[in-house]
Amino acid sequence: MDDDFDPDLTDPDLFGDGPPHEIFQRLRDEDPLHGHQPTSNTPDGEPYWSLTRHEDVAWAARNADLFSSAGGGDREGGGTLIEDLPAGFAAGVLFNMQDDPRHHHIRRQLTPALSPRSLRRIRTELAGRCDRLLDAALERGRSDVLVEVAAELPLQAISSLMGVPQEDRHFLLDWADATLDYDDHNPGETSRRASEAGAAMATYCTRVLAEKRACPADDILSTIVHADLPPEAEPGGPLSDLEQEMLFHLLVAAGSETTRNSIAAGLLALMERPEDWAALRADRGLIPDAVEECLRWASSTIYNRRTATADVERHGRTIGAGDKVVLWWQSANFDERVFPDPHRFDIRRRPNPHLSFGLGSHFCLGANLARVEIELVLDGLLDRVERLEPAGQVERTRSNKHAGFRHVPMWLRPPEAGDEDE
Repeated sequence: MDDDFDPDLTDPDLFGDGPPHEIFQRLRDEDPLHGHQPTSNTPDGEPYWSLTRHEDVAWAARNADLFSSAGGGDREGGGTLIEDLPAGFAAGVLFNMQDDPRHHHIRRQLTPALSPRSLRRIRTELAGRCDRLLDAALERGRSDVLVEVAAELPLQAISSLMGVPQEDRHFLLDWADATLDYDDHNPGETSRRASEAGAAMATYCTRVLAEKRACPADDILSTIVHADLPPEAEPGGPLSDLEQEMLFHLLVAAGSETTRNSIAAGLLALMERPEDWAALRADRGLIPDAVEECLRWASSTIYNRRTATADVERHGRTIGAGDKVVLWWQSANFDERVFPDPHRFDIRRRPNPHLSFGLGSHFCLGANLARVEIELVLDGLLDRVERLEPAGQVERTRSNKHAGFRHVPMWLRPPEAGDEDE
């Protein structure tokens, strides 16, 4: 590889028009373990390693003892962002920034609420919510499908599962948008909007968790506040107040962000491929594969960082203990070594071993819920809409961490009168 080639993957503007596919492909082909030097955009000004091939990203994700989500080496912090987060506040405390055994035991507390069996029980409720959203969108004709459908269904679902009043859901969404979209600041920085949203959310979170402690119900938040971990969780007993609060924040962000962007990205791809939309309308058996392709295509979580806990060799180089290692899920999902013709949206792609939900001990807890939500939206739209047409400018979020959208305007064209009888 050219010694001068060192793309700045910490610059959110590099992702402004979607994945930087050409850069990722060059890294996969020429330097699959690339050592990046810091730039003016790089939070905390440290170098880091990038893994971009599917095989390498999967290898690191499976070896959680070697690549920690909390920290490693002689670092005082760590976490899953490129910048170090403080140990004892985020790294090692936030659920997705914990390692086993503690992560495993907290996960066991949360798994029942998101299991396939539990989701079968609430599928009817979710389907009803989806039908109402789609009927309203179709009545308008021109719809911002990101705001009115793709964001709304996951938001209603996670609010219900958490036991948060539905009337509060848009406050939660505003908080998630303010913290996940770098529209007015860069990674490693904050802004007035983000700070104010964080403070408001902290106040809200404290109040809701207190209510669940006093009056538990059949919801995830009640499970969190009344959890009693075994001694093997190191330590056993209840989750700390900070763990509970940060898990609340994570559930809101994860429950509302990934799925909405996968739905939006999938609908945009299908709008550009009317023959695929027609094929899905004719054969609903294609929907499961289409759902997986929506997830791959969106690659909503662009990366997660890990920290090496020991020296390790890969591709003829040594990753040192304490080094930052970034797993580029988005690049792995377009690796031509695994996905034939990866830049073609293919509703019949099989197998489809995408890494959009991660892999290993940190595999996304909400994967089953996300699949149900995407399936319900696709199936409901296929019942109602003959054609998807552009209705304005698509607006993406500004982030190198979360591939998302702010607005996706579309015309939802129903079948002409009599078409359904032909």
